[in-house]
Amino acid sequence: MTHLWVRAEQRQNEERVGLTPAGAKALIDAGLRVSVEQSHVRAIPIDGYAAAGCEIVPENSWPGAPADAIIFGLKELPEDGTPLPHRHIMFGHAYKGQPAGRDLLKRFKAGGGTLFDLEYLVDANGRRVAAFGYWAGYAGAAVSLQCWAAQARGGIVGPVGVYACSDDLRAALTADLAGLTPPRAIVIGALGRVGTGAADLCAAMGVEITKWDMAETAHGGPFPEILAHEIFLNCILARPGTPVFVPATAKEAPRRLRVIGDIACDPASDFSPIKVYDRVTDWQTPALRVHEAPVLDVTAIDNLPSMLPVESSQDYAAQLLPSLLGLGALGAGVWGRAQAEFDHHIQTI
Repeated sequence: MTHLWVRAEQRQNEERVGLTPAGAKALIDAGLRVSVEQSHVRAIPIDGYAAAGCEIVPENSWPGAPADAIIFGLKELPEDGTPLPHRHIMFGHAYKGQPAGRDLLKRFKAGGGTLFDLEYLVDANGRRVAAFGYWAGYAGAAVSLQCWAAQARGGIVGPVGVYACSDDLRAALTADLAGLTPPRAIVIGALGRVGTGAADLCAAMGVEITKWDMAETAHGGPFPEILAHEIFLNCILARPGTPVFVPATAKEAPRRLRVIGDIACDPASDFSPIKVYDRVTDWQTPALRVHEAPVLDVTAIDNLPSMLPVESSQDYAAQLLPSLLGLGALGAGVWGRAQAEFDHHIQTI
């Protein structure tokens, strides 16, 4: 019997989960065994999983799970260097040259386990089967507007937090923007999930949006139009061949640009299209000020959807459930392609 073990998230400010109680019941009805760890932070209460028939297990007990269990989480494992013997489903961030990613692969090699990276669960056409992109874009645009509003009042944005729902987020943002003339924003990747979420939030807040996608960036740059907007929202994942949207020289160039929301958030990658910063920001310090006079702030939080943990979890879990129902055939389809990706990268270790 296929055994899925849903672990508690151990990263700070992470309340999401990739399986809802309704999804867990669907898996159990299909013949899977589902264990769910208790969690003191998960936005969806444990009672629903128990009612669905899941086995409830202690928080952070996954290292002692049965050898055949498939461990399912979202964000990073503790960086303690221990070998990883299990099969893991999670966002590994290990295939684009990230230093921490290479360390993670070393742990899998030492333990004999396997990473099924959620970013690389793709259909036969190479399209991801599930993504948090819409809510990342939505929350990322909101934080960028908060950054801009704080600048407009002569300061820098303070800590961000969790919202019970998107209505609450918009209400808080309306208060932040009160009395200010809305800025103009340019969204690159506007036709994708992330860009759609970013554009929807901007539209809801009365922000004028320029929407760009592949057609507008195909010439490879430079892109002076970006500097003519107050806010730039990058919604394109860094990949080989991605053009540079904001070069290092942009800091000192004439510009209206005041805030960069790097929602794709991959500054450690060699392929990052934004060259004015080199590290992610976090919930406590959302903005990195990279230049003064004129001010330029970058916000790059890598777990933005957790600002709206219930809505983003429900959306993502619904997208992923059909693939989880296929866990009994790990060598085929979505899972076979993810295995092949892992095998390719583990050979470099």
